[in-house]
Amino acid sequence: MRNEAKFKELEEKNAQAELGGGPKRIETQHSKGKLTARERLDILLDKGTFVEIDKFVLHDSTDFGLDKQRFPGDGVVTGYGKIDGRLVYVYAQDFTVMGGSLSFTHSKKICKVMDMAFKNGAPLIGLNDSGGARIQEGVSSLAGYGNIFMRNVLCSGVIPQITAIMGPSAGGAVYSPALTDFIFMVDKTSYMFITGPQVIKSVTHEDVTQEKLGGALTHNQTSGVAHFMGKSDEEVLGMIRELLTFLPSNYREKPPVKDSADDPERTDEALLDIVPESPRHPYDMYKIIKSVVDDNYFFEVHAKYAPNIIVGFARLSGMPVGIVANQPKYFAGCLDINASIKGARFVRFCDCFNIPLITFCDVPGFLPGTAQEYGGIIKHGAKLIYAYCEAVVPKITVITRKAYGGAYIVMSSKHLWGDINFAYPTAEIAVMGPEGAVNIVFRKELSAAENPEQREQELIEEYRRTFANPYRAAEKGFIDEVILPSETRPKLIRALDALKNKRDSMPDKKHDNLPL
Repeated sequence: MRNEAKFKELEEKNAQAELGGGPKRIETQHSKGKLTARERLDILLDKGTFVEIDKFVLHDSTDFGLDKQRFPGDGVVTGYGKIDGRLVYVYAQDFTVMGGSLSFTHSKKICKVMDMAFKNGAPLIGLNDSGGARIQEGVSSLAGYGNIFMRNVLCSGVIPQITAIMGPSAGGAVYSPALTDFIFMVDKTSYMFITGPQVIKSVTHEDVTQEKLGGALTHNQTSGVAHFMGKSDEEVLGMIRELLTFLPSNYREKPPVKDSADDPERTDEALLDIVPESPRHPYDMYKIIKSVVDDNYFFEVHAKYAPNIIVGFARLSGMPVGIVANQPKYFAGCLDINASIKGARFVRFCDCFNIPLITFCDVPGFLPGTAQEYGGIIKHGAKLIYAYCEAVVPKITVITRKAYGGAYIVMSSKHLWGDINFAYPTAEIAVMGPEGAVNIVFRKELSAAENPEQREQELIEEYRRTFANPYRAAEKGFIDEVILPSETRPKLIRALDALKNKRDSMPDKKHDNLPL
């Protein structure tokens, strides 16, 4: 005989837990243009796949009247589900319950799904919407953050970790997102900072708004802390789903290959005219990238930050690849501090998760200036060198035009164990540009010449004929093949196929010492 009373009790408890902080607080959440934690999970995950755990968990704190403020779930919804049929683990903070503040119990729920994701080799996705530590719990809430940080580090490079900031994230709460692989933010409704505007004003007397200090645009464009920005909760959740289509579930797997109807032998005659005759004229590197990848589709990462370098994901004959490219439209494609950090972080991520790297090189050098030198361009540039050196995934490089000096070496050159290195006939591979080289090498001759300007131009043209081409490098085996720009796509696809079984490794060590 059925025990209807027990079944009804379960139904009531489920309904209570799913109400979060109650109808009024849900209404307030909606009035701010924000979805609730459960609504977000419904959009993020394949329909009907979410399995919740720890739904009825309650905190056990009693100080400052906390014993009278107990909500099932304690302000965070945790569990697992599927995205495009693949397992993921998730947590979504519920701002309707005590502002989504983190208690020790709240942190234990997050740590549980992190442990499950780690053990089962599945991506972890966190949807953050929290006022920060639950102050009434004191050091216990801080311990909770510490336990999460430790797991972020343990999971790093083992499974993809993705964070969406979908409301406030302040103080210690910002460090878990910063330890994950990718951060998404929602424009106008999310923000993150160590100290808020009021504290800053009282300490440094700076007057700054919450949005200007830590809004989505600030962290996508100025600080580089965040990688993606969406206009709404729905858009951000859709972007997360798309990102995962390029990523394997863990470091042991290869990225998911999709069937592609785009002809792998497709050529593009328009690329024959892409590089201007004058080395001083810019062009748009996006045109090359989008021309060669499947369906002309490029999923860009860090789109608003350091625009002089481009990074993101695409597919070649269905295989996900990570693309790194200098952008001649900004700072002539020079590498600066921000571009070096952006590139290095992306290269290391791709290497963690077996995603081949395609590098398009058009770089005249590192950006000069006292601001760069004082800011540490030497150590930050070294990060990009380090990232390419330690990457053991297939590395394919195309030099389209300028590849000068140390910047040539950095951009996945043969000397950093690039696997297959192509160059266009327009490539210029040299220690520096012709003008600078002539003024150094022939300084005395020019000062003694009857017509210094005419002699300088003659020497520049001679240097350009001798060095500003790909053939000297090809003669030495530093370039594997000089190719027509129109053939870039089939050449890259064949190179990827040739490298599909590549096996390489770094020397055994405790860990490396990246120049931080």
